[in-house]
Amino acid sequence: MPPIRRSFLVFVLAAVLGTPPAAAQSPAAERVATFQATLLSVMKQAALLGVEGRFEILAPAIADSFNIPLMAEVATGGSWKQAAPDRRRRMAEVFLRMNAATVATLFDGYSGETFRLVGEHEGPNGIVLVETRLESPDGGGHEITYAAKRFGDEWRLVDVIVDGGISELSVRRSEYQNTLETGGLPALIGLLDAKATELLGR
Repeated sequence: MPPIRRSFLVFVLAAVLGTPPAAAQSPAAERVATFQATLLSVMKQAALLGVEGRFEILAPAIADSFNIPLMAEVATGGSWKQAAPDRRRRMAEVFLRMNAATVATLFDGYSGETFRLVGEHEGPNGIVLVETRLESPDGGGHEITYAAKRFGDEWRLVDVIVDGGISELSVRRSEYQNTLETGGLPALIGLLDAKATELLGR
C-alpha cells in the first residue's frame, strides 16, 4: 500500500459501501448515501476505468459531497486566514485533487464489503453525526462517523472519524503543520499537487 494513512482508506471504504440513497433517513444520511453510490459504481468498473478514469468521476463527486473550501481552511488554520483569495482557491483545488487522486488510486476493485447505516445524532454547532459501520466478508469491521452540516439549502460532509479516533481534519492539520511553518501555503500547495501527480502518473 502506498504511504497513505490507513484511516483515510477506511473512511473511503465506508463511504463506498452502503445502503442505496432511497434507504436514507435524513438529508445528512442521504448525502452519505449519494456519495457512496458513486464510489460503489467506480469500484465495480475500476479495471475498465483505470486510475485516471476513476479520478475523473470521483473528483466532481467529492466536490459535490464535501465542503472542500471549509475543510481546506480548517486543515491549514492561520495560513488560510492570511492568504489572498486566489491562493485560497488554489489550496482548495489541490486539496480536492489530492483527495480524489488518493481515492482513485486505492479503489481498484471490489471484494464484497458491505456498509451499514447505524444511526445519527446531533453534534455541536449544527453538526449532524451520521454513524456507519463497514463490515467485511470475513467478519471484521470498522465504525465510521461522518460529520455533516447544512449550508444554505443543502447538506455537505465536513469531517470523518474512524473507530472513535481523532477526526481526519485534525490529523491533516497536524500533518501539514511543518510544511506550513517552513514554507507557508505556497509550499503546501506545491507538495500536495506533486503528490497527486505522482499518484495519478501525470
